[in-house]
Amino acid sequence: MTDPLSQLIDLLKPRAAFANVISGKGAWAVRFPAYGKPGFCIMLEGSCELVVDGHAPVALEAGDFVLLPTTPAFTLSSADAPPPLPLDPDALPSDGREVRHGDGGDTPDMRSLGGAFLFDNPDPTLLVALLPAIVHVRGAHRLQQLVTMVAEETTTPGPGSDAMLSRLIDLLLVEAMRSTTAGDAPPGLLRGLGDARLANALKRMHARIDHAWSVAELADAAAMSRSTFHERFTRTVGVAPMAYLLDWRMQVAKDLIRQGRLDAARIAERVGYGSGSAFSVAFRRHVGVAPSRYAGEASHDASPVEPSR
Repeated sequence: MTDPLSQLIDLLKPRAAFANVISGKGAWAVRFPAYGKPGFCIMLEGSCELVVDGHAPVALEAGDFVLLPTTPAFTLSSADAPPPLPLDPDALPSDGREVRHGDGGDTPDMRSLGGAFLFDNPDPTLLVALLPAIVHVRGAHRLQQLVTMVAEETTTPGPGSDAMLSRLIDLLLVEAMRSTTAGDAPPGLLRGLGDARLANALKRMHARIDHAWSVAELADAAAMSRSTFHERFTRTVGVAPMAYLLDWRMQVAKDLIRQGRLDAARIAERVGYGSGSAFSVAFRRHVGVAPSRYAGEASHDASPVEPSR
C-alpha cells in the first residue's frame, strides 16, 4: 500500500541543503531575523541555547537536530550570554569557512551546522502544515547517524557530495517527521498517521486517489461508524475527509501540471475526475486559476532561485 509520508516527500522534492559551520567559545549570543523558509541546526559538539521568538528556550546538545519549518527570528547563545549581536544571514560566508562567535583562538566550546533546505516544489506550506513550529529531536539513533553523514558531506565534501546530500536530506526529513510524535504535530497528515485507525483510511485514500471514495468506505477501512470517523478525522487531520481528499488531489494535480508531461484529460483521470472539464472546474475553484494558467505560471517559475547565504 502506498505510503502517504513518502508521497509527501516526493511532492516536496527536497534537492539540497546549504549550511555554515558555526562555532562558539566563551560567552556569546547572536540573533538572526526571520527567514521564512525551512531552516535547521545540527549540533556537532558542545551545547548552546536556542530561543525562537514566541517559544520557550531550547537547550541543544551534541547530536541534536532542530528543524524550523518557517525559521522565525531566533537567538543562539552560550550559557550566561551577553546581549545578542544582530547578524545578517546574507552576510555569512558561503565558501566553507567556519563562523566563530565569542572568543577566538583555541578549540571552540560548541560547533554546529546551521542552514536551510532547498525544495523544487514552490509550495512550502506543505511542510509547514505538517510540523510544529520547532522540531527538536534528541536521542534518535538513526537520525543521529544521518546528522553525522550530513555534517561530513557538508564540512569535507568529496566526489558525488551533491548527490549524497540530496538523498541524505530526503532521509533526514523523513526521520525528523517520524520522530515528531503525533501529540506534538499540529492537526494534519502526521497526526493522522499517528492514529492507527485513521492511518488505515489515509493509506487507502493515498493509494487510490482516482477512486470515488465515500465517507462510508473510509469509515469501514478505519473500523468506525461514519459519524465517529468523520468527527475523529476532522479533529485529528484538521479538515473533513472529503476536503482532505480534494486538497491532496489538487496537490498531486499541481505537481503533474508542473511536470508538463500529461495533458489535462490524463491528469483529470489520474486524480479521480471523469472529464477534463470537471477537473478544470474543480481546479479553478480550489486553486483560484485554471489549469492552463497555472501551467503557464509554473513554467515561468520553473527555475528555482536558491536563497542567498
